[in-house]
Amino acid sequence: MSTWKRDFASGLIVLAPLLVLLLVIRWIYLHIASIPLIDALQPAAIPGPLEPVSRVVIAVAVFSTLVLAVGYFMRTTLGRLAEAKVDDAINRIPALRVVYNASKLAAETAISGTDELQNPVYLETWPGIRMTAFRTGKKTRDGKIVLFMPTAPNITTGFVIEVEPERVEDTGESVEEGMTRILSAGFGESAHQIPVEEERPPADDRPEDHRPGVGRPGGATGHRSEGNGTRPNGGGEGTVDGSRPD
Repeated sequence: MSTWKRDFASGLIVLAPLLVLLLVIRWIYLHIASIPLIDALQPAAIPGPLEPVSRVVIAVAVFSTLVLAVGYFMRTTLGRLAEAKVDDAINRIPALRVVYNASKLAAETAISGTDELQNPVYLETWPGIRMTAFRTGKKTRDGKIVLFMPTAPNITTGFVIEVEPERVEDTGESVEEGMTRILSAGFGESAHQIPVEEERPPADDRPEDHRPGVGRPGGATGHRSEGNGTRPNGGGEGTVDGSRPD
């Protein structure tokens, strides 16, 4: 690969994620700034160029205040009764109750969650082929665990799978590492997946090669063994003075 192609690829790898992030932030910004109810809270003293920014700040502040107020209200007995009444009323509507219950369960799972949700798992879908899935923390009546297997690179779609617990193998990864592999279509790897071997010094520079009585690889030992005075190598055993034993 030529130099300019390598430089272009390196620059694209750095800038592409930033551009995608900016597009997502711009999409969220435009939708928040266009909320009609914010007009009533918009101060008249805000200059025209700063109105979109002030609308976003007001929308975030109102939403945060509403969430905290509802959360505090749900800590009371009256709040729990109100939630039960709302659930009962929506569950009477055939079409909306499915969307409402699914959204509520998804929010509870994502926010409250369990420790199992922090462990992506491997599932062998075909002999010798395994795929990455995520625990939902739910089980069926017959004891099977419910998994969500997202598609790559679009994780907003996927499959809800019910499998036997013994068919599931923990990956030892975090949710971020599993999601990174799926979002990158398998091209991204986490640090612990890359084998790292400690570089060993050359044979002549290893400390054990410089100890007394240890020769260099491929060479003669250059010493005499202790005790009987025999040489460690040679065409046969002999004594120190060169005479052969009887």
